[in-house]
Amino acid sequence: MCSTCGCDAQDNQVKMTKPGEENLHAHEHGHSHDHDHEHGHSHGADHSHEHPHTHSHGHTHPHDHDHDHDHDHSHDEAHEHTHHHAHGHDHSGSKTVQMEQDVLAKNNLLAQRNRGFFEAKNVMALNIVSSPGSGKTTLLEKTITALKNDLDFCVIEGDQQTMNDANRINATGAPVIQINTGNGCHLDAEMVINAARKLEVKDNSMLIIENVGNLVCPSMFDLGENFRVVVISVTEGDDKPLKYPAMFHSSDICIINKIDLLPYVDFNVEKAKEYAMRANHHLTFFEVSATTGLGMEQWFGWLKGIKGKK
Repeated sequence: MCSTCGCDAQDNQVKMTKPGEENLHAHEHGHSHDHDHEHGHSHGADHSHEHPHTHSHGHTHPHDHDHDHDHDHSHDEAHEHTHHHAHGHDHSGSKTVQMEQDVLAKNNLLAQRNRGFFEAKNVMALNIVSSPGSGKTTLLEKTITALKNDLDFCVIEGDQQTMNDANRINATGAPVIQINTGNGCHLDAEMVINAARKLEVKDNSMLIIENVGNLVCPSMFDLGENFRVVVISVTEGDDKPLKYPAMFHSSDICIINKIDLLPYVDFNVEKAKEYAMRANHHLTFFEVSATTGLGMEQWFGWLKGIKGKK
């Protein structure tokens, strides 16, 4: 279980698939480790023994099993697992906070390594975040189609299930890989670097990471991106920045999508921008309709501008 947000983000649920590889999932999430678990559990008492694995990115952590029972554990792993054992003990809130800090610290360390990897390859990386249904996949489709002669795109798609979004991006001609997180509600830095390597991200390209649809948990996980872009739509309500301030605080760009629907919905653009600025007064805004193309030229110009500066 993810100790930061409580999602069931287990290692063996994560799958990374390129379009056309749907039947080749044999644990292809790119982690360079061997699972050689020989658990000879001899439990004389009735208690719950849960091993949700939270990745700790290449470190080895000893297992402190202080049990009165006979446990024959042979854990030979090249990465650290933080094991939460439900043995009926009274775990204090301070331990929960410590676990969260540990997980985020390790993720941030790997995010810095990702940044170095992208910089060495002159890759511009964008992390696109939103709630489900904001239109971010449509935004990417239209962006890639319009700029594919100007920018060399590659895409990492994040979703809990299905290849739907990767197939849509694949139709534009851009190289794409799908990360299915199972019950996990966010991407992390380790997933991204493994996906980027499997995708064989080219030098001088623009890497677009479409995160799992969620305005809460992805805000905590740095992926090593150059820019974080939060997308909201006018159909969601103009109070989104008030409800999810951490996401807007951690973002660089805010795209307000589906503005062609403004005559039909109760959404005040200026109020939404004001609320977002309370969380982060450095935000840059784009008001667009990915479907009709309204306002998209300004977004395209910004993308070409940041890539030109690399």
